[in-house]
Amino acid sequence: EEVEDKDWNEEWEKNYFQPIVVDGGEFKCVIHSSFHTDVPEADYDIVINPKMSFGTGHHETTSSMLRWILADSMQGKKVLDMGCGTGILGIMAKKCGASQVVAVDIDDKSVANTLENAQSNAVELDVRLGSTPPDGEYDLILANIHRNILIEHMPAYAKNLREGGELWLSGFYQKDIAYLTQTAEQVGLKHTETNCHNEWQWLRLKK
Repeated sequence: EEVEDKDWNEEWEKNYFQPIVVDGGEFKCVIHSSFHTDVPEADYDIVINPKMSFGTGHHETTSSMLRWILADSMQGKKVLDMGCGTGILGIMAKKCGASQVVAVDIDDKSVANTLENAQSNAVELDVRLGSTPPDGEYDLILANIHRNILIEHMPAYAKNLREGGELWLSGFYQKDIAYLTQTAEQVGLKHTETNCHNEWQWLRLKK
C-alpha cells in the first residue's frame, strides 16, 4: 500500500521529542528543538530540528559520543564528523572549541539539515555530501555508523588522522568489538578505551 509522503521524523519530533540533558562530567549540554519553551539550563545549549535526519541525543550512541566530547578537550582541534545526520556531534565539538569541523553524510537531506542546525546554533561547519572521509589531517574523527561501514572505511580514517590523533567509533554491539579492533590494529591504530551504554558500545582509538 502506498502511504502519504510525510516527513515522518518531523511528525515524531512534534509529538515525542523532548529536551534532553547530557552530562559529560564537568560540563552539561541541553538539546532541544526550536519550538520547545521549557528548557533546562546547562553549560551548552544546542538547538536541533531533526526533520529526516538521525541524531537528537536520545539514542545511546549519540548521547555517548556527546559525553566524550564534553569530557575531552576540543580546543583548537580539527574534527571530522562522519555520518553527521543532524550535525549534532559536529555542532557540540565546535561549541566546545574545535577550530574546524568537517561534517559528511551520504544523504543530501542530512547535509541540508546539518547546515540548518549549524545556522540555528550560530556555528560554522564545513558540510559535505559523500560516503568516504575527505582527504585532510584531522585531530579527531567521529564515526557513529554501522559496523560494516566502520570496518570498510578504517584505512581511510587512519590515513587522515594526524600522528597522535584519535578515532571515536560508535553504533555497534559488544560482539562487533573484536572485528573493529583487529581492523584498527592492521592500519596502525591502537585501541585505548571501550565504553558501553545498555547494549551499545563505543571505542576510542589512537594513531
